[in-house]
Amino acid sequence: MSLIKSISGIRGTIGGRAGEGLTPLDIVKFTSAYATFIRRTTQLTSNVIVVGRDARLSGHMVRDIVVGTLQGMGFDVVDIGMATTPTTELAVTWEKACGGIILTASHNPKQWNALKLLNEKGEFLTDAQGKEVLRIAEAEDFDYAQVDHLGAVEYNDTCLRRHIDAVKALKLVDVDAIKKADFTVAVDAVNSVGGVAIPKLLTALGVKHVVKLFCDPTGNFGHTPEPIPENLTAVSDYMKQGKADVAFVVDPDVDRLAIVMENGEFFVEEYTLVAVADYVLSCTPGPTVSNLSSSRALRDVTEKKYHCRYEASAVGEVNATTLMRKIGAVIGGEGNGGVIYPELHYGRDALVGVALFLTLLAKSGKTVSELKRTYPQYSIAKTKLQLTPDMDVDAILKAVEKHYAGEKLTTIDGVKIDFPDSWVHLRKSNTEPIIRIYSEAHTMEQAEKLGDDVKHIVQSLCK
Repeated sequence: MSLIKSISGIRGTIGGRAGEGLTPLDIVKFTSAYATFIRRTTQLTSNVIVVGRDARLSGHMVRDIVVGTLQGMGFDVVDIGMATTPTTELAVTWEKACGGIILTASHNPKQWNALKLLNEKGEFLTDAQGKEVLRIAEAEDFDYAQVDHLGAVEYNDTCLRRHIDAVKALKLVDVDAIKKADFTVAVDAVNSVGGVAIPKLLTALGVKHVVKLFCDPTGNFGHTPEPIPENLTAVSDYMKQGKADVAFVVDPDVDRLAIVMENGEFFVEEYTLVAVADYVLSCTPGPTVSNLSSSRALRDVTEKKYHCRYEASAVGEVNATTLMRKIGAVIGGEGNGGVIYPELHYGRDALVGVALFLTLLAKSGKTVSELKRTYPQYSIAKTKLQLTPDMDVDAILKAVEKHYAGEKLTTIDGVKIDFPDSWVHLRKSNTEPIIRIYSEAHTMEQAEKLGDDVKHIVQSLCK
């Protein structure tokens, strides 16, 4: 059993003893703490909290407990049912709610679920806000409403349609161009809510030929849900048959978008943001943002092709959106396939990614593989260094910083070392005694060697 408490929410495996998994008692405790935090901090007069969920097997159970607890805390609930994470984020603002809870463990396997916590803007809590929720939970510092002040529940099943309409209405989404291209599009939605959302979006965009793989929203995931190549053999094999122009793959809550090319090869998650940013910058030049562990390709496209400003944030969606606001970024996100387009909202949104990518593909007149070849070619390798619990990770990273003092360093989130044609990013895990090591170079062989070389240096520093 596992229970992980972090600033972005509470996630854990279903079952087990209280405090060791995401049990009903834990769900009540953390929902109560969140409701208390919202009551004390919201600037709105609203008494509404939005709740949406993905298609997980535990979804009904978790939803019932969360909604009942919010009512017990005196909040009215707008239950939007099965919904994507970006749909729930948008629903918070549409409902003028003072917060929202998304019931999803994102790319984790089916035994996991989570409470992802939103503020009144439909965005994830900041570090300080998340820590305050955890403090309230630990202290059990909450009071429930008297019987005359219990909350009510309203059901709203219109939010996905409204989300799709909002995507279609974006100025850079060209429905006519997509219709004219007459694409055949495959969709792998891992038997979660994307199996409803993405096909409906494609139909609204004028795509007449949609091939569905794992699009039955039962929560019985058809494969390991994280949308990375080793988990996507079925859609890759289908694309190798030459029956579709492109395949879109989403995770269970539809905030990450991976793309498979017409030849069955992977576009690579890092390049989802690169391609969408290329199109957005061609129409609306301006700053871009991704996190320190994302591909240098976005920086190259932004600075070299469009002569615009690029900046990197610390890892984490809230860090990316904070920096995007600060510098007025026109597009940004994370290299895991997370596209954030402020024209609609400040949240990773696979629906926006699909619509903008199809517009780019239609206007380019290229195949997906031809389009991929137009971008700077990089490969990212990922490894980790296991530490003993008594080791001082911060001291180790300081030693790394000193060792590479002659190189270009960024230290806002661990240590990133930028070399002329490559980089390495080392950051400590928030949940395990490990240092994560990401490295990027022009080939995977070079990236892996670079990561291994730095790993060996760190091991020597540990001694």
